[in-house]
Amino acid sequence: MEYYLLLIVYTQMVMSKKILLVDDDRLILEAVSAMLDYYGYDVKTVWRGEKVFETIGEFEPDLILMDVRLSGMDGRMLCKAIKSVNRIQDIPIILISGYGLNPDILHEPGAPNDFVLKPFDIADLLQSIERQLAA
Repeated sequence: MEYYLLLIVYTQMVMSKKILLVDDDRLILEAVSAMLDYYGYDVKTVWRGEKVFETIGEFEPDLILMDVRLSGMDGRMLCKAIKSVNRIQDIPIILISGYGLNPDILHEPGAPNDFVLKPFDIADLLQSIERQLAA
């Protein structure tokens, strides 16, 4: 009973928080989107990096969760481009990747707000998301 009450309270807290999920792997998009939806987030998926700016304008996300390796694009460069636009630079960005990333990237200009290594533990990903949304 306590678990269900906590889940209801948690779901109400995150409800209406919008997450833009960017990955060129459609299976990852489906799985992570379903998981985030389950936890009460409003999720929009984009599988082509070229659509990110357009989707940010339409969807107005509270957070962007983006893969480092996108077909034909580098998520780190896309992150820097987003962080260089005044009206959207404060949207927290969490980069995800199956490849290690130098932790110093988090301190560079235009850096993501956080980094999560794939395969990730769902609890770790949710914790990172919650931390960024609370900041």
